[in-house]
Amino acid sequence: MTPRPRRARALRSAVAGLIALAGLTGVAGVAAQSPAATPAAPDASFSAERITLQTHDSFALTPDVLAGFQAQTGVAVDILTGGDAGSMVNQAILAGDRPLGDVLYGVDNTFLSRALAAGIFEPYRPAALGDVPADLQLDPEGRVTPIDFGDVCVNTDLSAFGGDGQPPLPQTLLDLTKPEYKGMLVVEDPGTSSPGLAFLLATIAEFGEGDTVNPAYGISWQEFWTALRANDVFVASDWSDAYYARFSGGANEGDHPMVVSYASSPVAEVVFADPRPATPPTGVLLDGCFRQIEFAAVLAGTQHPAEAQAFVDFLLSPAVQADIPLNMFVSPALSTAQVPADYAAFNSVPSAPLSLDPALIDANREAWIEAWTQLVLR
Repeated sequence: MTPRPRRARALRSAVAGLIALAGLTGVAGVAAQSPAATPAAPDASFSAERITLQTHDSFALTPDVLAGFQAQTGVAVDILTGGDAGSMVNQAILAGDRPLGDVLYGVDNTFLSRALAAGIFEPYRPAALGDVPADLQLDPEGRVTPIDFGDVCVNTDLSAFGGDGQPPLPQTLLDLTKPEYKGMLVVEDPGTSSPGLAFLLATIAEFGEGDTVNPAYGISWQEFWTALRANDVFVASDWSDAYYARFSGGANEGDHPMVVSYASSPVAEVVFADPRPATPPTGVLLDGCFRQIEFAAVLAGTQHPAEAQAFVDFLLSPAVQADIPLNMFVSPALSTAQVPADYAAFNSVPSAPLSLDPALIDANREAWIEAWTQLVLR
């Protein structure tokens, strides 16, 4: 799971400032730099003074919350980022039994089977797993722990719909192929973008193909995308270009009133706006949302398994789970977590999010992307 809404950049900039003050390149000792990270007496079972968290570029927690791990255990945490979720997983696989870190956070259900097949994780089941909904627990062998989830959905610029001479808000994915929405939608290339891939998977889950075509629609996902192309869908290379430069909502810099983003994007449009609006200027098409689940795991080959397990426990702790929503704009996996009021008020929740078996995704990902490329870009 990757880029979060634009106004969240202000918070990430603060974190980046702490990293710069630490004088580190590539690895950020955030926990060690926070005043709240007064070392505790080392746990007798812990031999390491530091461990490394391998994660994606969108990882963010409030520094004092992250520092709580060192305060509790006496173990500092270095953060090693490695691009988006796909790049991070590939780096972990290439490292093999000489892992770059001790814990990995951010592998999602679109890359989960690849990581599991590579054998890069050690089984571990935190005690708090009993408070995580069963539909988020995708590995029966307990090698990965669900930490958060989010939904990739079409976002709408509410000012462009429902007025005089304006079309109504679309209600279904199939509506996006209608003439009244011609030239309105921006999507991301699934070959280069995590939300772009998630949206492609949503259309495959929604419409099906071959013998599995959804009878409610009577068209395959390939036919849906052919119709979108005929309706002048715009393809951006990544989420940043799609949301910031092409979308007319949010940053108000583009001329397309619909974009593939996240169900939580409207939260950021309120929280980081100045002046703050009473309601978000953007909406969410709740039909056809694809649920992404992010996991943490102990990396096989770590020299510090006890400390790594403790950090997985920490990520699933109430303090961290409550801190996740307004930092990474995703929902906590822990069902008992206290969600911030703004997130609860403005996050959109699809009643029937789409999903696909991670093994099916892994077996077909490249073929689906190639088929999409042939249909939409060539």
